Amino acid sequence: MSAVLTERRGRVLEITLDRPKANAIDAVTSQRLGAAFQTLQQDDGLSVGIVTGGGARFFSAGWDLKAAAEGEPPDADQGVGGFAGLTEYWDLKKPVIAAVNGMALGGGFELALAADMIVAAEHAECALTEASIGLVADAGGVIRLPRRLPRAIAMEMMMTGRRVGAAELARWGLVNEVVPGDRLMEAARALADRVAACAPLSLQAIKEIDRATEGQPEREAYRLMREADLPVYRRVYDSEDAAEGLAALSEKRPPVWTGR
Repeated sequence: MSAVLTERRGRVLEITLDRPKANAIDAVTSQRLGAAFQTLQQDDGLSVGIVTGGGARFFSAGWDLKAAAEGEPPDADQGVGGFAGLTEYWDLKKPVIAAVNGMALGGGFELALAADMIVAAEHAECALTEASIGLVADAGGVIRLPRRLPRAIAMEMMMTGRRVGAAELARWGLVNEVVPGDRLMEAARALADRVAACAPLSLQAIKEIDRATEGQPEREAYRLMREADLPVYRRVYDSEDAAEGLAALSEKRPPVWTGR
């Protein structure tokens, strides 16, 4: 049985990491996750992905230390997207929502941080625990967390391994919504449906511009947006979907997107 399950629901691809007991991620699992995200990337009928964990206790405990103890090296081939299939998928043009159903530890938290939005169960806890076992959260955690949280809070989390609950992360703005565990997928699907209701090219252009301008001063970000090689953004205003969106607004009807 595959450790990675996928289900298509309209324009949404749901990806479930189901590898009991802790949804730990070895190289093969990373490759399978990467293949799932590649499906999201390549299928024009899909607008957004949701990634979650099987069960209610773990979103993911991160790197499979048992596989490491049995000889899997840290630089093993992780496939498309690097560790967990997403942490280094730089060219992924479609948004991803992490539905954090339980503990997200180490690389599991790094997977959630690589998503564009996070919905979390009330009982979920997140931590970067690598320093406590002599490692570093180098699948994105050490880079992404200080950019998403106040630096002192991020450093405390990374340098102590403290587990932080979903409610605290929501107060810091890291999590979009916190809900009871039995409503997690309902909330994640509702968010995904709101995203998927928007024009596919617009969604991709937002992600493209955000990635190209990240960390830049405002004036430089404007320059990059206007002058850099941003092929999706360049297509938006002359696209069929732009014409459809304006027509639908004028005619007071829902738009019918084609992604062209």
